[in-house]
Amino acid sequence: MAHGATQSPNSTPCAFDTHHPPSSDLINACVHCGFCLPTCPTYALWGEEMDSPRGRIYLMKLALEGKVQLDSTFVHHMDNCLGCMACMTACPSGVKYEKLIEATRAQIGRNYTRPVTEGILRRMLFDLFPRPARMQRLLWPMRIYQRSGLQWLVRQSGILKLLPKSFAAMEALMPSLPETNGAGLPERVEAQGEQRLRVGLLLGCVQRVFFPDVNAATARVLAAEGCEVAIPQEQCCCGALMIHAGEEQAALDYARRTIDAFERAQVDQVVINAAGCGSNMKQYGYLLREDARYADRAKVFAAKCRDISEVLSELEPRAARHPIRLKVAYHDSCHLEHAQTIRTQPRAVLGRIPGLQILEPTEAALCCGSAGIYNLVRPEPARELGERKVRNLLATTPDMVASGNPGCLLQLRSGFKAAGVSVPVVHMVQLVDASICGLSAEYLLVR
Repeated sequence: MAHGATQSPNSTPCAFDTHHPPSSDLINACVHCGFCLPTCPTYALWGEEMDSPRGRIYLMKLALEGKVQLDSTFVHHMDNCLGCMACMTACPSGVKYEKLIEATRAQIGRNYTRPVTEGILRRMLFDLFPRPARMQRLLWPMRIYQRSGLQWLVRQSGILKLLPKSFAAMEALMPSLPETNGAGLPERVEAQGEQRLRVGLLLGCVQRVFFPDVNAATARVLAAEGCEVAIPQEQCCCGALMIHAGEEQAALDYARRTIDAFERAQVDQVVINAAGCGSNMKQYGYLLREDARYADRAKVFAAKCRDISEVLSELEPRAARHPIRLKVAYHDSCHLEHAQTIRTQPRAVLGRIPGLQILEPTEAALCCGSAGIYNLVRPEPARELGERKVRNLLATTPDMVASGNPGCLLQLRSGFKAAGVSVPVVHMVQLVDASICGLSAEYLLVR
């Protein structure tokens, strides 16, 4: 093992190495009451105890005691977890499940050798998604694939059924790309009227490549509400994708670089429009707690991190809102609702738009199946959860669906397309932007 085996109380070597094994105190906080079971996506799908939060915590306890090893069965149950943190919202004991699953996945990353094809897939994903420049180079081939008729031919031929399910899932999730991605945002966007805040804008990785219009809308809305927007051009991935998948060292390196970039920008707040990124960046103080150079800086930085819905809900509206007469089903991103406990703020912000009707789907707290790279490495349960989420959203008969995370946008758009239904899916800040800019409902519906 990478750091040496720890010893359980009975002197049996435990399955984890000595570098941050899951905390026995956090494990013992779980009283196995079962409140988490109905909220867990994989338990909802399969009814399997070991694929519930309390079941996984019990496996972690057995591994600490040396009664199970980090074998394929153990890893399978940990990999099945979406990391949605719905269990934390439901837990009456306040179990910090996110710290347990992230510590366990880091142990797996160091001490378990995955099958060759699975290892190659994960390495490819980690080498691609955190690096926007590499994704950017794929845009023209993707446009050619979509616009030449090749995509239609591939889908009609049945070739995708012969490929590994992860590659077929990747193809299904591919967004429809505009002709160009437009010019990048400038390093500074001036506040309109008297300046209220100087904020930094996180561009994200998937967000800046596949959803540059979301970043542009975010900058416009912030400026319209009196915020000077600093956009550090040297900013990198925040590390969320890696920390949620057990790639601890890479995640910490990205965290340090992110802190450096925004410290130089000297901002009051760091605004984030990707829920997964926000949940990770708010944990920098914990993640870098043992780094002598960054521990204190990480705490200060994390305290400045705010989701766009938090910032807008706390600012008294300055820019006039024009009516948008649409029925919009709001989908809670798991890393907003559960990891960051942000639920009322997006609704409050959308509620300021005249004429907008907000619809609430059933099973709102259940994950859509996106979950970082989950829909690529676990495509079958992700597809089932996506179909379930689409059915619940469609039951509200919406004109449009809004959410607050790029992964959710990709998953839901793919789900609606698979269901043969044309329902636009947008980021909630795009609705605010459209209302401030006075764009029509018809314009929004063709997005």
